[in-house]
Amino acid sequence: MLKRLLIVAALVLSQPLLAASNAPWGSAQDLDIEYSKQKVVYDTAVDTVAALTSVLDRASYLSVLNGADPFDNKIVIVLHGHEIDYFATKNYPKHKALMERAQSLTVGGIIEFRMCRVAAEGRGFQPKDIHGFVSMVPMGDAEIVRLQHEGYAYMR
Repeated sequence: MLKRLLIVAALVLSQPLLAASNAPWGSAQDLDIEYSKQKVVYDTAVDTVAALTSVLDRASYLSVLNGADPFDNKIVIVLHGHEIDYFATKNYPKHKALMERAQSLTVGGIIEFRMCRVAAEGRGFQPKDIHGFVSMVPMGDAEIVRLQHEGYAYMR
C-alpha cells in the first residue's frame, strides 16, 4: 500500500514539471537529405491568389532542393480550377506580379504550366486568351494520370 501511495505521489508531483515544459518530447531531429532526379505533377485547382502563390512557392523550392537541373528534374503544374482566370491575358493588369512570377519559374525549363482546355472553355477562355508560357492540354485530369504513368509523383 505504501509503495502504491509513493508511486501515485511521484506521478502527481511530476505532472507540473511535464506540464510546464513546452517540449516534453524534446526537439525535432533535423535530417540532412539530398534530393535529385524527381518528376512531380501538381494537381492545382485553387480559389485564391494566396493559394496559387503557395503552389508556386512549393514548386520553386522543390526545384531548388533538386539542384535546379533541367535534365534530371521536371515539375508540371496542371491548372484546372478558378486559378485559370489569373492566367487570362485580359486579367494581366490585375495579376501582373503573380503572372510575372509564374512565367519566371518556367525560364529554366524545369517548371511548366499545363492548363485543362475543358476547364478553360468552361470559364469562357480559348488558348488565344491565355498567356503564352502556358500549354493547353485536352483534359487536366487525364494529363495528371498520363504523367503519373510516366513516373511523375502526384502532389496536391
